[in-house]
Amino acid sequence: SQMPHGHLPLPSFWKMVEDTLQQSGTQFRAFCQAFEMVTPSPGTQPLNPAEERKVLSLVSKHGPDKLYQVTSNIRGSKDLDLTLQRGQIVALLQSVDTKGNRNRWLVDAGGPRGFVPAGKLQPY
Repeated sequence: SQMPHGHLPLPSFWKMVEDTLQQSGTQFRAFCQAFEMVTPSPGTQPLNPAEERKVLSLVSKHGPDKLYQVTSNIRGSKDLDLTLQRGQIVALLQSVDTKGNRNRWLVDAGGPRGFVPAGKLQPY
């Protein structure tokens, strides 16, 4: 009874709640669309000379179709996880971890090998 709309009959109250939620959903979708336009997905990052040499080595070992670029920093938290910086190039060794999890991929980072989240890699 102390609510601003407490005097409304129950069907009218629920209609008001539904309308408010629908309006909020519309505003949220508009915000998401605007955000996607302002922050496009990360593109291919330029490489420094040392990174270029590493890429050539990975291409010669694994082939160009196995190369992926890290889209955001990765901090390894489990045994055999790698910590990588955005923009680094890795070669895909297996698109599954030892327990069959397809969200963690085994990669060669040009020296160390380990697991990284598949969602933080894009084809190079």
